[in-house]
Amino acid sequence: MHLDLSELSQLAPIFRELFKGFHISRRDPELYAQLSNFQDTYRGLFKALGFELVCDTRGFYYFVPELAAAQVNKTAQRLSLFTFILVEHLADQGRDPIAVLDGGSLGRDELPSLLDKYKDLFLQAEVQTQDELEEKILRRMTQLGFAGEENGIYRFLPPMHRFLDVCLSVQQDRDLAASLHSALPLPTPVLIDEDSDDKLLQTDDPLDLTPFEESEAEALARAIAAEQQEIDA
Repeated sequence: MHLDLSELSQLAPIFRELFKGFHISRRDPELYAQLSNFQDTYRGLFKALGFELVCDTRGFYYFVPELAAAQVNKTAQRLSLFTFILVEHLADQGRDPIAVLDGGSLGRDELPSLLDKYKDLFLQAEVQTQDELEEKILRRMTQLGFAGEENGIYRFLPPMHRFLDVCLSVQQDRDLAASLHSALPLPTPVLIDEDSDDKLLQTDDPLDLTPFEESEAEALARAIAAEQQEIDA
């Protein structure tokens, strides 16, 4: 593959955002357009670095480290747990969870009742107050591109499908188990103590949002060097 760096005008900001776990969607028009126009080039470059550039057909890009372990950090666990809570909460209210989590919104004024209703589950995430809920979960969602916030309204973005897909998959398994009168245990996700030996997230699509140890500059330089060596060879 011929690598023309002059074409990749948004290489630095794209790499910086993907590297820190951000999901680039149509809300980021310049970066999204650049990735869409030179998708194969970016995929090849990042592959040399050891990352898989994923393009979800629902309109967002993200990084998956090659050979990623199933171990996830507490942020991913919290976001997964929050998604399960939201799906159940919205269904109980007669609202369509998919419609809300796929471009819909949640008002800050809804958070107190949500906290009260699912107090025991939020304790697993070390969340007891509205400030902690916004700081540890909702703010992280906005930082990683899963949601946006404006005037006290949190609007969910297409990357939420990464969590929603897992949630719906587990729910389908529950429904199947119930129809078969099975005792198959399918509990709500439980946060795992980082000091515990049991650190695997029990889903088919674990999300690894742990920061990469290598610096952005080092990783980007290594990727370009590796790709140039391949071209020269």
